[in-house]
Amino acid sequence: MKQTINLPTLFETQQTIVDHPARFKVLACGRRFGKTTIAFELITDHIFKGHTVAYFAPTHIMSVELWQQLKSALAPMISRVSEAQSRIEFINGAVFETWTARNETVRGRKYHFVVVDEAALIPDATLWQAAIRPLLSDYKGTALFASTPRGRNWFWELYNRGQNADYPDWQSWQYPTSENPHLSQEEIEAARDELPERTYQQEYLAIFLEDSGTVFRDLHLVCTGYPLSLPEPGKDYYIGVDWGRDRDFTAISVMDNNARQVYLERFNQISYNIQRDRLKQIVARFNPRIILAESNSIGSVNIDALHADGLPVRPFDMTVSSKPQLIDTLALAIEQQRLTLLKDDTLINELSAYQITRSPSGHWQYSAPPGQHDDTVIATALSYWTIKRHSRLIIHFA
Repeated sequence: MKQTINLPTLFETQQTIVDHPARFKVLACGRRFGKTTIAFELITDHIFKGHTVAYFAPTHIMSVELWQQLKSALAPMISRVSEAQSRIEFINGAVFETWTARNETVRGRKYHFVVVDEAALIPDATLWQAAIRPLLSDYKGTALFASTPRGRNWFWELYNRGQNADYPDWQSWQYPTSENPHLSQEEIEAARDELPERTYQQEYLAIFLEDSGTVFRDLHLVCTGYPLSLPEPGKDYYIGVDWGRDRDFTAISVMDNNARQVYLERFNQISYNIQRDRLKQIVARFNPRIILAESNSIGSVNIDALHADGLPVRPFDMTVSSKPQLIDTLALAIEQQRLTLLKDDTLINELSAYQITRSPSGHWQYSAPPGQHDDTVIATALSYWTIKRHSRLIIHFA
């Protein structure tokens, strides 16, 4: 009895990539473009031919979607599945295996076709050069590298190779998310409104951004405010605190519920007892609804002391995942002119110098340049964050 195998239908751009005769294909695309569908199409084509195929991803969880999809679609052809070995064998002799980027046991295998998915998240070219490339030698195998860009790393170099006529075996493509006709263009535009321009360029436009760059732009459009000596009637206030003592500064930023920064102070070389007293004076003046304070290191001790004094303080744990969210939220607000910051030289200088860099492991890091400070940046970001998260009023943007 014949059994039908249903495969996804490709849209025109996907079909062009699949049909291209290049031995090595490099696809730089925006999120949800449909690179997994392309990989699935090429993998199944090789399986139908009885070939051996490998799928590499930075982590195991990233391979689960395609693994499950392949098991379901090609179920009539499967003779054996080993979840422990991440291996599927087929009745025509074909074999499909998945690997993580850190798995060295792949040495000794040989494949007709290899997919390296989310290649830009793999730290460097070592896996490709030392492990994967030799696996293709026996059969003169082919490969697909697919990823959303992550700076100008080894994936960027492969992309450039595909644009260079000196490498006839290579071909590369760059497509934004909007190329996928099945996605709502309104949703894509909504994402643009919700993301900092740099993030949108990378995640949706598939642009290879430089490995370092300025985070905050067009500051002259928002750094126009002046400090208040007294609170205004009918306004709620929110405070952000970044702690420091000796080399670094403690910075305190106050914003009202219209996202207008009304007060900013920074100081160092004084004890934490005195720093807390200064914060209490600011609290007495503006009577904030919430104080959001960095809780790392000595921050937790200060927060406990402020809690004991009855202040409405909440902790913010600065981590590798929470800090980008904090900074991106402020960057987007500045780009869209959704807040007013003080015309303060220290703040403007710190915002102007603040940068994003790519670490050797491939992760993006936000920080001040070496030897400089970011205390007013963090305090300002914390005060805006707490408005966005906790204000019960609708923020009015001019």
